[in-house]
Amino acid sequence: MIKVNKQDALNYHMLQQPGKIEVVPTKMLSTQHDLALAYSPGVAEPCKEIAADKDNAYKYTAKGNLVGVISNGTAVLGLGNIGPDASKPVMEGKGVLFKKFAGIDVFDIEIDCTDPDEFIRIVKSLEPTFGGINLEDIKAPESFKIENALKDQMNIPVMHDDQHGTAIISAAALLNALELAEKKIEDIKLVMNGAGAAAIACTKLYVELGLRLDNLVMFDKNGIISPERDDLDVFQSQFVTTRNISTLAEAMEGADVFVGLSAGNVLDPELVKRMAPNPIIFALANPDPEIPYDVAMATREDLIMATGRSDHPNQVNNVLGFPYIFRGALDVRATEINEAMKLAAVRALASLAKEPVPEIVHKAYSDHTISFGRFYLIPKPLDPRLITTISPAVAKAAMESGVASRPIVNWEEYEQELHERIGIDQKLMTRITNQAKKDPQRVVFTEADHYKILKAAQTLQEQRIAKPILLGDRKQINAIVEEHNLDLSECTIIDPAEETARTEEFAQLLYKMRQRKGLTLSDSRRLLRDRNYFGSLMLETGEADALISGLTRDYSKTILPALQVIGVEDGINKVAGMYIVLNKKEPYFFADTTVNVNPTADELVDIIGLTARAVRFFDTEPRIAMLSYSNFGSVRGEIPQKAAEAVRKAKQRYPDLLLDGEMQANTALNRDLLRELYPFSELAEKGANTLVFPTLTSGNIAYKVLAEIGGAEVIGPILMGMRKPVHILQLGSSIREIINMVSIAVVDAQNHYRRI
Repeated sequence: MIKVNKQDALNYHMLQQPGKIEVVPTKMLSTQHDLALAYSPGVAEPCKEIAADKDNAYKYTAKGNLVGVISNGTAVLGLGNIGPDASKPVMEGKGVLFKKFAGIDVFDIEIDCTDPDEFIRIVKSLEPTFGGINLEDIKAPESFKIENALKDQMNIPVMHDDQHGTAIISAAALLNALELAEKKIEDIKLVMNGAGAAAIACTKLYVELGLRLDNLVMFDKNGIISPERDDLDVFQSQFVTTRNISTLAEAMEGADVFVGLSAGNVLDPELVKRMAPNPIIFALANPDPEIPYDVAMATREDLIMATGRSDHPNQVNNVLGFPYIFRGALDVRATEINEAMKLAAVRALASLAKEPVPEIVHKAYSDHTISFGRFYLIPKPLDPRLITTISPAVAKAAMESGVASRPIVNWEEYEQELHERIGIDQKLMTRITNQAKKDPQRVVFTEADHYKILKAAQTLQEQRIAKPILLGDRKQINAIVEEHNLDLSECTIIDPAEETARTEEFAQLLYKMRQRKGLTLSDSRRLLRDRNYFGSLMLETGEADALISGLTRDYSKTILPALQVIGVEDGINKVAGMYIVLNKKEPYFFADTTVNVNPTADELVDIIGLTARAVRFFDTEPRIAMLSYSNFGSVRGEIPQKAAEAVRKAKQRYPDLLLDGEMQANTALNRDLLRELYPFSELAEKGANTLVFPTLTSGNIAYKVLAEIGGAEVIGPILMGMRKPVHILQLGSSIREIINMVSIAVVDAQNHYRRI
């Protein structure tokens, strides 16, 4: 599990703009005419259309893509009854997940009401606003009454995710686990430890899939759910057992499946030994499972296990379900989320796990062994196929069960719409970071006497992204650590001033490298006072795996030591720099933005090749536009001529590359414009995602304007063409930007050392 520093969590929610969400206009509002259309008098026209037919709200407003995440804060996961105000960060977080994984907009609504009838009345009154309602963190048994009443009274999809999300994901895992165990659900004996909202929902769904009630035993904190108890609610009473069993130990004798939705460490290993051959244990309590994963796996070699934790195989994670279920329901304008839709989601998830895992998933988790089996029962959360697998399945089930108001006709177009809703950029850095965590590398920081570097190092250490090596004045580093209460216990601190022998050794090595390029031994000793030379020599001698610098120094001064010590890779004449510009649709790649001031046509060919390789590093197929101020010869000049020549030569060197130009930036990015005016272009179908600039000036200005005025998130610069992993930070980078660059450097190092 990721360790989270308390102050970091508070700062994340507090700084810049409090909270995690905002409302962003989707229409232009730059002129008085725009405002007249948006509000008065233009808004009257859609109002009249909706008054005539309520369904027109889906046509003229955002209702069709808007979900209400609603709670009263009476059962917040891991925190209990903390009330509506304190639950708001959780509800905002749920909204972020809806947007990230399915492109669904959310208003979170926290209601100060514990009376279920009043809560029902309030939520029912919100139906004109939303296309769907996601109930969250409402305690049982009230949650059952609330959800059932709202489903009956409302004509939009309503789902209490705490119940059904866990039920759907665990049911998919259960089907696949039973297949591996060669057992049928109608024959198994199942023990359910827990009788709250999630446990009841899971059990009901398992029964829908074929579990027999007489093969079920359910427990809560007061013991077995039996007819003799007088403290059961109507929902628990559905699952009383008449079998001659009174203890968990008796229930576990010969049991095929144990599902825990209760509390940590309540299942003794001895009870696991009593289970039937090929037992299945879903220990879903968080953060501590009912039995620790390692303990359980050591108890039985034939055990199949899942937990709710991300650091173990088979994580039952609700994010595998709710975004895509609502996506499918909204897209056919379903009036409810019924059992058929839930079962469709279960079967779609279970089937997807049996499909060959794409390379993008292997890379995201740095695991090329992922395939259907005991350690892979359900898909991974970063699998891009989830939205195009689950949402269509849910949509089809809604249509077939008669609750879809707007059936989908063209499924190919629908799949393309799903891709466009989320884009790949939202998961790009997550994949890179996850890959870095699989094999953290030693990263040397040459500016470690700076707070941002040390704070980033703490995060990198805590999240196991990298193994930081900190170069700097030890006293100054310790003072910053003490002042800001940092923990760098697992970081290596090196003060070059204390390293007399190592400095002399490095000076001799540098002198040997550069003695025929005008450098004397005395010069080498002097240069070693610069930590960029010291760090570069650590990288060169294998004492580090990657180097990060540039926070406090100009790019040109920072890169020079690395070029002199490390140099460019074989077959490369020029290094180049690339930025990633994250857009809500997809990432864009800009090159060269940092190194080559006015590259020749031949140098641009090298830059095109380096950039294409770098874009593929991020699991994206490059669609490259060579930019200028001309479109395919429309204007004469030195730059258009150079750009056109570069394209011609690059196509000869890289015949399989999707590349075109020279062209203007808006032409490259606007598919409609390309199709209309330049249908012959190789980029006309999809437009460009990679822009190569003819000069450093144009590229550097472009990405900085986008970052400052356009509000785009910019990652970089990524240095391309070095013989070993060296990456130069943008001057004044934020802590987040430093961590992103280190994640990239770590994965770069992983790939580098695999190649040699």
